[in-house]
Amino acid sequence: MIKIFKYIFFDLMRSRWSYVYFLFYLAIGFVMLFLSNDVSKAVLTLMNIIVVLTPMVGTVFGVMHYYDSREFTELLLAQPLKRSTIFIGQYIGLSLSLALSLTLGLAIPFAFYGVFESTEIWNFASLLLVGAFLTFIFVSLAYNMGLLFENKIKGFGYAILLWLMLAVVYDGVFMISLLMFDDYPLDKFALIATVFNPIDLSRIIILLKSDMSALFGYTGAVFNMFLGTTKGLVVAFTVLTAWVVLPTWNILRMAKKKDF
Repeated sequence: MIKIFKYIFFDLMRSRWSYVYFLFYLAIGFVMLFLSNDVSKAVLTLMNIIVVLTPMVGTVFGVMHYYDSREFTELLLAQPLKRSTIFIGQYIGLSLSLALSLTLGLAIPFAFYGVFESTEIWNFASLLLVGAFLTFIFVSLAYNMGLLFENKIKGFGYAILLWLMLAVVYDGVFMISLLMFDDYPLDKFALIATVFNPIDLSRIIILLKSDMSALFGYTGAVFNMFLGTTKGLVVAFTVLTAWVVLPTWNILRMAKKKDF
């Protein structure tokens, strides 16, 4: 698995798309800091970009890489290698290359601004950690779509639809539900509903670390009371870890049964 991971990782890190992804976050980091001149505001602005763009990039790159490397995968399958070794090596190599491009792209401008010597370092660290989690989550979901659908167009379409559902539609349904049933206690419903959407959960983690829970409106106090504590943050990151582990386990399960 290590050899496959190293090959995929270094191959992708040399690709122009990795450079474009890195330069985008490098540029946007410098621009945000220049315009706001405040780390906290820059983090909140970048949050709105990362929680939407990072899942989309992970989805697109994940499903494209799966289909484009199918011949390479079939070649590896002809070798005396375990299927788990092949697919997990490719998945980790792709996810880590995207996460590293994002992390370095944002870390450089913020380092120049002195964030590592300020009190905002934990807010910024949460932003990078959440971005890395979202990358691993949506690459794994994209691989699931690729394994599920043999047809490239269908797999790509369903992968984008899944991202759209979690990034846009889910929030709309969630807000409509809160408005329709505002006469009922919805504290537990709001917390449970958030668990089923890694994008919303990531946004909440960053906002709570930035002491901006008032932006949540109705459910702000509930989130601050539970997720704002150390125990709550541990639970939140545990849920994000489950969002990585479960789809990855499903990749292994589907890969063992799939006839290539």
